[in-house]
Amino acid sequence: MSSTRTAPSPVTQTPPAPSPSAADHFGALLAHETDCWDVHEAMAAGNPDFVLLDVRGEGAFRAGHVPGSVHLHHSELTEENLSRYPAGTLFVAYCAGPHCNAADKAALRLARLGRPVKKMIGGVEGWKDEGFELATC
Repeated sequence: MSSTRTAPSPVTQTPPAPSPSAADHFGALLAHETDCWDVHEAMAAGNPDFVLLDVRGEGAFRAGHVPGSVHLHHSELTEENLSRYPAGTLFVAYCAGPHCNAADKAALRLARLGRPVKKMIGGVEGWKDEGFELATC
C-alpha cells in the first residue's frame, strides 16, 4: 500500500516518547490509578487488599455506590477519621466520573496524610459503563 502523504499525520506530528520514557510514564499512571474492572475483580474475590472510598456527597452515595465501598466525603479525610485503618492501608478513591474531581481531591488529601492511595478512573459512570451494578442505601 503506497501513501502519497508527505506530512506526518496528527498522530505522529509529535513523535512518540522513547520506550524508557514511555515505560516510566505508564508505570507511574498504574502506580496512581486503577480501573473499574480491576476493582470489581478484587472486590468479587472477597478479600480486597485496599479500602474503596466513595468520596462524593452523602446523597449521591445513597442513590448508588460501588458495593463494598465506604463513604467518606473528600473534605472529611482527616487523620482522625482514618484512625481505624492501619497506616499502610491502601485507599482507592472514586467519585462520579471523569467530569468530577472529588477523587483527585481525596487522593491529594490522602497522599498529604502519608496514606497510600490510588484513584479508580471512571468513577461511578465508568462502573456503570462496564455493566456493573450499584448498591443503594
